[in-house]
Amino acid sequence: MLNTNDILETIHMIREENLDIRTVTMGISLFDCVSDDPKRLEQKIYDKITGTAKNLVPVAEELEARYGIPIINKRISLTPISLVGGALSPEGYVRIAEVLERAAGNLGVNFIGGFSALVQKGMTVGARNLITAIPEALATTAHICSSVNVASTKAGINMDAVAEMGEVMKRAAFLTRENDSIGCAKLVVFANMPEDNPFMAGAVHGIGEPDCVINVGVSGPGVVASAIRREGACDFSRLADTIKKTAFKITRVGQLIAAAAAEKLGAPYGIVDLSLAPTPAVGDSVAYILEGMGLEKCGTHGTTAALAMLNDAVKKGGVMASSHVGGLSGAFIPVSEDAGMIAAAECGALSIEKLEAMTAVCSVGLDMIAVPGDTPASTLSAIIADEIAIGVINNKTTAVRLIPVYGKGVGENVEFGGLLGHAPVMKLSEYSSADFIARGGRIPAPIHSLRN
Repeated sequence: MLNTNDILETIHMIREENLDIRTVTMGISLFDCVSDDPKRLEQKIYDKITGTAKNLVPVAEELEARYGIPIINKRISLTPISLVGGALSPEGYVRIAEVLERAAGNLGVNFIGGFSALVQKGMTVGARNLITAIPEALATTAHICSSVNVASTKAGINMDAVAEMGEVMKRAAFLTRENDSIGCAKLVVFANMPEDNPFMAGAVHGIGEPDCVINVGVSGPGVVASAIRREGACDFSRLADTIKKTAFKITRVGQLIAAAAAEKLGAPYGIVDLSLAPTPAVGDSVAYILEGMGLEKCGTHGTTAALAMLNDAVKKGGVMASSHVGGLSGAFIPVSEDAGMIAAAECGALSIEKLEAMTAVCSVGLDMIAVPGDTPASTLSAIIADEIAIGVINNKTTAVRLIPVYGKGVGENVEFGGLLGHAPVMKLSEYSSADFIARGGRIPAPIHSLRN
């Protein structure tokens, strides 16, 4: 039973510490839309999405008003479109993206994810054509997000797909060059992609999911940072315990909204994603949490250890608060979306090499990092390969969302707006990886993948 102190504490977290529900995401299966007639396929997809999600935004707004908890995004995730579109031409896949954009506008949702392909072991015709279509699809739509899974611990790394994704990023950056290459902000490359992730740009509705499901992603870096400040100079055991208790409270709010939304929408409650999702707002930063532990600046020595402890404590506290936990669940470290990360990158404390090390112990990977627009596609692919290898070897989800900003160089600033924030263009190695990427083929799965 709720008591007065619990209610007052939650109100304080919302008003003073930026607690919110980052997203209520409805997952929708499109398998029953498959048709060998492209026009029929487009119509069935539009009808399925708009019919199933017609009450998503009104219900989320009703819950915001009822509980006084901000719900920042209302989103939809779909069956990976390459599995539904089959052998459509690249132009056919672009038309599907336009259909999804029209549905997003009709429903008033913030994003639709699932313009995606799974190619960890090889490419079907449909997957190849969808990947070819990604740059134009992202350039001609505003609400569509794309993801490609190029590796898994079981399959290894599809280096042909990794090489292709470097080219796709370059093309997407060029086609959206008038808007700081923002198309790349809606594209992520994965290893071990989860099937129930509510966060963009990587949200998909996996093949093992029900016909429709409600997944919720919470936020709360500001709440955790405040709790750490209140503890003062305690030891790490006490600090971890404080973070666990705080993560429990944050996750309970997510559980409340997930259950209520599922009931009102007549859909199963799927998961709560425990990830601490930062924003560009001052105070709502994972970097500030790490600095609150005693680091002068995020990126200095000790940052990886601090992040590892934070990520573990968040999971331990959150998993006790929800009957179903999934998605990514941990701590996000996107550069442009985190005020503390932005500041650390601007002053030189945080490099891409340090970010890569940090991704070995937290959720996802190299996220929302602006790099020079003249970066070769092979270098982008090599960065993808490095990060994906961390995921494959460590049997965890990792991902890359790089933005080669057309016409801009190291030190210049890029403004994306909204939750995407802004970021300095970061320095990359000047040495080539072209011959490495040109080898192609597959990097075999690690020996510990043989667990059966």
